[in-house]
Amino acid sequence: MSALYPRARGLEELWRLLVADAPPSGTGAGPAPAGLGDIEVDVARFGIPPAQAASMARLQLLMVEAARQCLDDATGPGGLPGRTDVVVGTCLGLDRQYANALRVDGARYARDLAETLAEGPWRHTGTDPRDAERELNDVLARRLGASPHDRVGEMASTIPARIASAFKLRGRTLAVESADATSYWALAHAVDSLRAGLTDAALVVVGQRDEGRFARRALAAKGIAAGPDEAGDGPALAEGLGALLLKRRSTARRDGDRVYASVLDCALRHEARPGTFRYSLSAGHRRAAAEAAHRTAGVTPGSVGLVECAGHGSAAVGRAEQDAIAEIHTGAARDSVALGSVRDRLGHTFANAGLAGVTKAALALHHRTVPPARAGTSAGPAEGSPADGSPFRVPRAAEPWRPSADGTPRRAAVLGASLTGTVCHVLLEEHVPAAAWTSEPAAGPAAGVSAGASASATAGASAGATVSASVAESPSGEGEGEGEGEGRGAAVGRGGAGSSVGGGAGAAPSVRGAGEPVAIVGFGGRFADSPDADGFWRTMLSGRDRIGPLPPEQFDRDLYHAPGALARGRSYTDLGAPVPVPSAPPPGLRIPPHRYAAMDAAQRLGLHVATEMFARHGRPPHTLEGVGTVVVGSNLGLSRERRLHTGLCLDDLEADVRSLAALGALGPDEVEALTKLVRDRFTDPGPVDLPTTWDGCVASGIAALIGNEHRLDAVPVAVEAACASSLAALDVAVGRLRSGAADYAVAGGVELPCNARDLVLCSALGLLSHSRITPFDAAADGFTPGDGCALFLLKRLADARRDGDPVFGVLRAVGASNDAKSLIAPDVDGQTRAVRQAFAQVDFGPDEVDYLEAHGTGTRLGDRVEVAAAAQVYGTGRRGAPLHIGSAKSFLGHTFAAAGAAGLLRTLQALRRATLPPSVNLSELSPDLALDAVPARVATEALPWPAGPDRPRRAAVSAFGTGGINYHLLIEEGTDATR
Repeated sequence: MSALYPRARGLEELWRLLVADAPPSGTGAGPAPAGLGDIEVDVARFGIPPAQAASMARLQLLMVEAARQCLDDATGPGGLPGRTDVVVGTCLGLDRQYANALRVDGARYARDLAETLAEGPWRHTGTDPRDAERELNDVLARRLGASPHDRVGEMASTIPARIASAFKLRGRTLAVESADATSYWALAHAVDSLRAGLTDAALVVVGQRDEGRFARRALAAKGIAAGPDEAGDGPALAEGLGALLLKRRSTARRDGDRVYASVLDCALRHEARPGTFRYSLSAGHRRAAAEAAHRTAGVTPGSVGLVECAGHGSAAVGRAEQDAIAEIHTGAARDSVALGSVRDRLGHTFANAGLAGVTKAALALHHRTVPPARAGTSAGPAEGSPADGSPFRVPRAAEPWRPSADGTPRRAAVLGASLTGTVCHVLLEEHVPAAAWTSEPAAGPAAGVSAGASASATAGASAGATVSASVAESPSGEGEGEGEGEGRGAAVGRGGAGSSVGGGAGAAPSVRGAGEPVAIVGFGGRFADSPDADGFWRTMLSGRDRIGPLPPEQFDRDLYHAPGALARGRSYTDLGAPVPVPSAPPPGLRIPPHRYAAMDAAQRLGLHVATEMFARHGRPPHTLEGVGTVVVGSNLGLSRERRLHTGLCLDDLEADVRSLAALGALGPDEVEALTKLVRDRFTDPGPVDLPTTWDGCVASGIAALIGNEHRLDAVPVAVEAACASSLAALDVAVGRLRSGAADYAVAGGVELPCNARDLVLCSALGLLSHSRITPFDAAADGFTPGDGCALFLLKRLADARRDGDPVFGVLRAVGASNDAKSLIAPDVDGQTRAVRQAFAQVDFGPDEVDYLEAHGTGTRLGDRVEVAAAAQVYGTGRRGAPLHIGSAKSFLGHTFAAAGAAGLLRTLQALRRATLPPSVNLSELSPDLALDAVPARVATEALPWPAGPDRPRRAAVSAFGTGGINYHLLIEEGTDATR
């Protein structure tokens, strides 16, 4: 493990802080910095070029350092597997996102300044308006930074990619966000992947910084007061980072790792309530999450000796938590359960809060010591006047954690909750000594995940964590490059949906493997001028793309367009494939106008596509039974948040204006009058101090709106894996279904990059085509942006058939990897690993796949590498017919986080209609493509898709993202393909 907090720079300091007696009001004893800005990170040791370092978000640097500290401490004699996932969690915007948006929007402010100067009484002072405009843009570039790498450096998904590159970790890399349930989501996904045998280790890094001005204002409007005691005038967010290295417990045993604790389960539940986002007040949902965790782990609540409470200051939320744990621990011996909350020492670290609690509980189990709670902490039902015989106590000093009389391992629970309505329950268990390993089951309901440090670490050191799920090893745990049988048939120690989650569809308990088929039972999509998924398919058959000049309201050509040139703050193209943003809620959803106006465009689009998806399923969404999840791939920094942050920075812009030499002829009063007029002229992005403001800016709000407005008991999360975000979201959703943690899932992606900011930042790195995207063409020179969204309703195939659902297609596998090389250049070996991992989950070979929906970046290098990687796996020499290759991007442009969803939607529609889809604008096939090595062909017209002999039609979908992120999905036609 690792820990970086303002008052604890490392695990040893954190443990000393946690066990110190009676800390005063505040966040710990003694003065301390308010944040983490003073931590020095040596970028050279991580191989980060100076040109890229300046464009990186500060949180990215801190997370790489947190990862280093964790890996340094946790690497045992068995070493670190190359097949190690990196899962990062964070919430709200990063400093580079704010800076880049302010610089781009600042150009508009600079023009407003020039126009005001030209029109006002200052035009006779000799002041040149254009000189003032140019100088202000120069000042902003110096103050805020301006690098070709800004678009990559600002992305949340670059953080796990950077960690993977620095430490040569070649597993999955993704970033997740679910408000203050983010840590729990990151942990749950890592456990799913470990138990399914899809990875051998997982590095989970979750951090929160108090960045900019938006978060404090927006959260204050939600009623989240400042400081750990929910009062005072300090910042609403406390900063903090932490990391855990997780392995299956059996792998940790093999590798000789020192284990701090085992994660027995991480249960998530959601209370769906339409309206403004708020914490769940339901003790029942908290109790259900706890019962699910205990049921899955196969342990009783009576064996838990420490409960780490969320520590909310709100009386109503606190009562719900208190009532829930009181019911769970009914009948426990008096004073047998210690209560506490890490928040009394660290404050509310929001996205990091859950990981901070898990770290505290793991340290307590490791040291066999119960930490004290600060006087006045709101930790559980023992506060106030506990009734006689209460099982709860609030220690005021550190206590030895005595062993149980019956030899049951020490156990702890960590509770959490999210502003979007999610509740969380994690069960941890102390490490069992080596001599007792022989009694551990290979798999089963009590399968655990252990947190621990390296066996080679100094005895007593409080750093280093390895988390491992106790399941049967996959047939080939090592040697991913071989791929045969990798992860196939790995026993997952969870019950079926009805037993492992509670309130589920009632499926009988079962042990699930990594290859269980998942049915698509509903889908929807909106791209370019296609209002729905059927219109999308008509576009695919139309023979012409939907790319054209962007409308003026989306792209101001006078300000941002510099045709044919690389110019700072300009884009050399004005083309895109935009989607009209809905102006009213979908029919059937009653959302007040003020709430709808506060939503980001991506949230509005997601709501409309979800409505289409549910309609195609053919049943009201609230009739979905059991527990679900909504996983949406998106950019974790939504446009509305960035615009609102820019609006809060007008004071900074006005300070820059006062410094301009070009205004030297004006007196102070004249400059003040000038700035007031410019402020009135500059577009107001909207209010920040409303309870709905935060809701419309958080990325996981897309998923939460879908769940809440349709009253789904479905846990929301946003996923970012650059341009592979949609397939990463599907991967997360499939993992939840296969583990039994969810009975149904909504998954897909949405992004709207047809805007000045994205065009300017992508143009700076030369990523955009000077004409239009033409995948596989000899003239391919980059991509053209497109807006879009596609969502899919998923169930386990057996459940879909049982419930009589339409089965439009069947997802058979999702493979993933990271190149662990360049953050920008594609890599054949990395893409090949993802493809092979997908085939390791199925019972058919590459020669039985008819069609590949390629990522199709539209660059000669990217297209060449993609075909070369496909040839490594699909070129088996046993193909009966060429592999058909195409890309939706030739019609719709590159939809960024929605790209994989667009590819899947096109492939699904092609399967349903038995038609191989064409590409468009292919004038001359690139000579770099080794199509004969597969063999493969790129079709320019729609062709009949004949069924294979004694098998269904099968296809693959690829999506690759900046940072060396690779995903490959395998799909086959469903039983209701023509419906």
